[in-house]
Amino acid sequence: MGKILAIDYGVKRIGLAVTDDMQMIAFGLTTVATAEIFTYLADYIPKENVETIVVGEPKQMNNTASESEVHIVPFLVKLAEKFPTVPIKRHDERFTSKMAFQTMLDSGLKKKQRKNKALIDEISATIILQSYLSIA
Repeated sequence: MGKILAIDYGVKRIGLAVTDDMQMIAFGLTTVATAEIFTYLADYIPKENVETIVVGEPKQMNNTASESEVHIVPFLVKLAEKFPTVPIKRHDERFTSKMAFQTMLDSGLKKKQRKNKALIDEISATIILQSYLSIA
């Protein structure tokens, strides 16, 4: 059984999370500059036996696509071209940034650490992945 990789796409940064080999637990992996993501993934995916990619799907409260979806669609096309054998799934990511920030508060991180947007992106990817696992 391979791992599942989650992506929290952003114009500047992409948060990444991954499961264990049994696909039971989501772990924060890292945050990568968007411009460097395909170089990172080309190394990571084959080395870590990633069998599925889950990409956050931003939606508005009325269940329509968020404005940021226009940036994600071209990314998804390129992702599918670069990794044609890896299935790509979408998963609702509403409220993940707020949940990530709350997680940081609950864990006792100092104010300066909570301003780390890269950490918020990584935690958001982890929340997306854990949520995906709970319904998969």
